[in-house]
Amino acid sequence: MSSGNVTARGGACSAGQVERTLADRFEDESGHAAAADHEPARSDEISVGVILGFPDEIAGELQRWRASFGDPLAEVVPAHITLVTTTPTQDWEATRRHVREVARCQSPFMVTIAGTGTFRPVSPVVFIRVEDGFEHCVDLHRKLQQGPLHRELPFPYHPHVTIAHDVAPESLDEAETVLKNYKATFPVVSMGLYEHDAEGIWQLREELDFGTETDNHDGTRFTDAAADTTTEGA
Repeated sequence: MSSGNVTARGGACSAGQVERTLADRFEDESGHAAAADHEPARSDEISVGVILGFPDEIAGELQRWRASFGDPLAEVVPAHITLVTTTPTQDWEATRRHVREVARCQSPFMVTIAGTGTFRPVSPVVFIRVEDGFEHCVDLHRKLQQGPLHRELPFPYHPHVTIAHDVAPESLDEAETVLKNYKATFPVVSMGLYEHDAEGIWQLREELDFGTETDNHDGTRFTDAAADTTTEGA
């Protein structure tokens, strides 16, 4: 996942502009959903997710901590903040254009993760809190969960970084205690669009830089749990 220079290549859209663009892109005059261009749409339903990746050094450190708590997903799920959890769509091209548009209108921002929290007893999850950048994540989630990705979620969206999931209660306690003073700050300059393939693997389809039309694809893949589908919000 890209986490390089914090300088944007291109200008961000105003709040009103991005809302109008998204509305115009996915609603025709009669109020029915419509694709932005005339590319053929995939008729079969697929599942997608959108995440913010971390710089390699921080991601590696959190992966080692997660493994130390006995979480088997540490080996296959990179540290991340989920923006859109597993969401079905029947139009891949419209979905891709939608996510690209949101990325184009987003400026890079700083994220600080610090301290721990938990979704217990609702879900056996301990996470690191998102402090700086929390509202940016919420705003991105709101914009992304429109158009072809619109759906009602069972819980309010709550940005977080999972550090232990579905392990023994004592391991959850340990994770919550050991990392209570953890803190890291880093720039976020892109977001990844993933597709859930037939093998049950999350495939990175595009890494979309904020504030630009350009997208990159680094071929990252990881398993189902990477979308953090269990917990309050993703």
